[in-house]
Amino acid sequence: MKAAYIQNGKVHVGEMPDPTPAKGQVLVRTHSCGMCASEQHFVHSGQHVIDLSKKFGGAYASLDMTRPFVPGHEYVGEVIDYGPGSLRPIKPGRRVTSVPVMRQEGRHAVIGFSHECPGGWGEYMLLDEAAVMEVPSDLDDDLAAMTEPLAVGLEHARRGHPVAGDIPLVVGCGAIGLGVIAGLRIAGIAPIVAADFHPERRALALKMGADIAVDPREISPYAPLPDLGGKRVNLVYECVGLPGLLQQIIESVGFEARVVMGGYCMAPEQIYVFAAQNKRLTIHFAAGEEQQDMELALRSIANGTIDIAPWVGARIGLSGVAAALDEMSGPTAPVRTVIDPRKL
Repeated sequence: MKAAYIQNGKVHVGEMPDPTPAKGQVLVRTHSCGMCASEQHFVHSGQHVIDLSKKFGGAYASLDMTRPFVPGHEYVGEVIDYGPGSLRPIKPGRRVTSVPVMRQEGRHAVIGFSHECPGGWGEYMLLDEAAVMEVPSDLDDDLAAMTEPLAVGLEHARRGHPVAGDIPLVVGCGAIGLGVIAGLRIAGIAPIVAADFHPERRALALKMGADIAVDPREISPYAPLPDLGGKRVNLVYECVGLPGLLQQIIESVGFEARVVMGGYCMAPEQIYVFAAQNKRLTIHFAAGEEQQDMELALRSIANGTIDIAPWVGARIGLSGVAAALDEMSGPTAPVRTVIDPRKL
């Protein structure tokens, strides 16, 4: 199959072996796949991620950066066939997406970060038949591919256990932060405050349902806010992943605030426990999406409850992957560039 793959810290385009499904596995032809910052991390510091997984536990420990692997974990594709003895829950020809995890045949792999389970930067993937969800026939491929990144934000939103009366603050309005805002909005939580340095991302935050979007260089989002009648936020979602930010939040929030750590920080973090104890803070650590989040994300995109269209920027073929990956972290870059691996 044709694919864009990573090897030795570089993106290449070429031929990779066609995957063969075993029992419980679905062979899917990729229609659309989003590009995530995690893939950019693997180009620049993949070995560091692998080493951290080996030291602390994680799904990336079995990756070998000297061997090629096909990324892509935000996908929609067409069912082609199943492995022998499979349950075959969805008919061939139908489109599906899924949590990007393979648990069949004794494997536990993250699809797109595995040598055995190629991701959506290639023409074909293997998915777990127990996890696949059928995509409605009238839903656009690119919008359907946003199911997984949206689901991450929905998981983070519920991890804070928001309730009526909370005033949440979302720090960082990339894909995770925007998904958190959407999750809070559909849960009926308001008002929602968003903070980001970049005006384009603040505008997107308002589109996703934030009531107030501030530049933290101009106004502290943790202080009493005039637009909220002098009230303060009490539930903070950190969606940036920079070292030092957690301690800044601890110092800035009020008594008995809750903090959800959603940004992925791979550097050591120093906090003063004394400061958090004095304020009786609660800190939650959010992780990846679960099946319930994927189902809610797909349903919300399909029925229009969440308008995900502003996330989608350029649609490219395989030859454009390397350049798009280099440019994706800029403040004016789209939330998601989408790859169609059927095209060069």
